[in-house]
Amino acid sequence: MKTKYLIVDDEPLARDLIRAHIEKLENFEIVAECNNAMKALSVLREKHVDLMFMDIQMPQITGIEFLKTLKHPPKVIITTAYRDYALEGFELDVVDYLIKPITFERFLKSVNKFYQMNLEAIQGNASSPAEKANDESFIYVKENKKVIKIYLSEIRYVEGLSEYVQIYTDKRKIITKNSMALMEEKLPTDHFLRIHKSYIVPVNKIEAFTANTIEIQGKELPIGRNFKNAVLSALNYSGPVAGV
Repeated sequence: MKTKYLIVDDEPLARDLIRAHIEKLENFEIVAECNNAMKALSVLREKHVDLMFMDIQMPQITGIEFLKTLKHPPKVIITTAYRDYALEGFELDVVDYLIKPITFERFLKSVNKFYQMNLEAIQGNASSPAEKANDESFIYVKENKKVIKIYLSEIRYVEGLSEYVQIYTDKRKIITKNSMALMEEKLPTDHFLRIHKSYIVPVNKIEAFTANTIEIQGKELPIGRNFKNAVLSALNYSGPVAGV
């Protein structure tokens, strides 16, 4: 299912940039572009919108004022040249607050945050572990000049290498310029576990473990000393483990 989005900004160049960024991604469908909040209100009354990219300083009414009038707003990513409204924006539960000019890397982080919030909402509404496992959930990462969609269910493990991250999937290895901290932020914590400063693994693919290693599809990965207690706790194991 495609994510339906709306751009609200009185600057044509700003709208063009957001659209250009989104066109690099899959599963997005534009609903409309509006140069003021009143036109956006008409769109929201008539059409379904999942995500709204909204400027703050616009004619007639500001983006913040507009957002306060909406009883059931879509998810919102604020795009603005002003830092002054960041706190007020987050108090209104926006997904993210982007400062212009918006780089693609920063934009991509916001989109991944949007998907993470949706995933957490789905998991919160699920009534059983089986329902919580969403095979269609995914993240975007940038490899060279291409944006790659990675389904979470296909990830075997993530390995950090200095300024880069290697993501091993069922199909291939993807190398992206990223930090492990950012990858840990992108991946849902109830499905993925940081076991080492250099490794993140999907919990449901752990086949065996000791006090010092975790095994995934025949591959042994080390458990970091500083992560051991948290890892064993997350695996709900309290008995003796080889090597302790």
